[in-house]
Amino acid sequence: MKSSIEEKKKKILDKLVFLYGEEKNNKIFESMMKLIERYQNNICNSSGKEWVDEKGIFLITYGDSIRQEGNSGIKALHEFLNKYLKGIITNVHILPFYPYSSDDGFSVIDYFRVNPELGNWNDIENMSKDFDLMFDAVINHISAKSEWFQGYLKGEEEYENFFIETEPCPELSKVTRPRALPLLTKFETSKGEKYIWTTFSEDQIDLNFKNEKVLLKIIELILFYVSKGAKTIRLDAIGYLWKEVGTSCIHLKQTHKVIQLFRDILDIVAPETILITETNVPHKDNISYFGDGYNEAQMVYQFPLPPLVLNAYQTGNASYLLKWADSLEQISSRTTFFNFHAPGLNPPTFSRAALADSGAGSI
Repeated sequence: MKSSIEEKKKKILDKLVFLYGEEKNNKIFESMMKLIERYQNNICNSSGKEWVDEKGIFLITYGDSIRQEGNSGIKALHEFLNKYLKGIITNVHILPFYPYSSDDGFSVIDYFRVNPELGNWNDIENMSKDFDLMFDAVINHISAKSEWFQGYLKGEEEYENFFIETEPCPELSKVTRPRALPLLTKFETSKGEKYIWTTFSEDQIDLNFKNEKVLLKIIELILFYVSKGAKTIRLDAIGYLWKEVGTSCIHLKQTHKVIQLFRDILDIVAPETILITETNVPHKDNISYFGDGYNEAQMVYQFPLPPLVLNAYQTGNASYLLKWADSLEQISSRTTFFNFHAPGLNPPTFSRAALADSGAGSI
């Protein structure tokens, strides 16, 4: 076991060299080890359940989907699930339950707090005793109203280089755009007007992972989520994480290295934790987030499934669905697809995650 952990640490160092160079890697590594040591004492992996199977059923829901007078949203949801769905639902994905400013919770004001309208961390931890929980790590961007971004605008040293400043230029035309909104947004800062990278909206400010302080803060966040009961960490919009002007800024090697780094750290601190990447992209790109089958995400979303199931229902012909299912290949014994039937976040949907012989999971 000791040699295995030492091997993980060596892999972490190699990735830090790749991302930040020889000059910085040792200092970053020392800070990372301090985080690991701190959270190793706070995280208890006692369930013994390290993987998913065909019996695993996820409920995807917002924290206020169930309302009850005198109870917070999360507490009411927990009581409802215990009363009506215990023994049926095994996992609960509570969509972003943090304070937010827009985009249905995906513009997070404070990663480390529970939206007081929904409850508190005690409510989350109590639910984690009855169900395996999935948390969203919305780490490509943070709300413009967050303390981090407001501190940056004021010129506070702590948040220097936390965000990506760049002038408009022709090379930015190569950037993959998920939404028909401006890539850059102009803000007034303590140092004058600056164009800031905003992949999704002017209220969702992209974090600068070229700054190692951002990486360390996000690693702390992921370990904090696990300490609060997260069994699965959903990496939202993760494909856009690392930016290089002159490229498409999606699926870059650095992005994969960061995810692999998360995996290395979790394998040391909380090996039962599952990483799942949300990458609504062509199949080849989507499965690239499995890495070599053992070093990156354990699960990816099965995005082709919902329209193919709908087509089969509408036409009464499952030939396209079956042809697609037959084409899927198993990546490894430690990876599988997250099967779901409705890509929208509202209303809540049921999903089944499984490890089948085909590697595709059963429906």
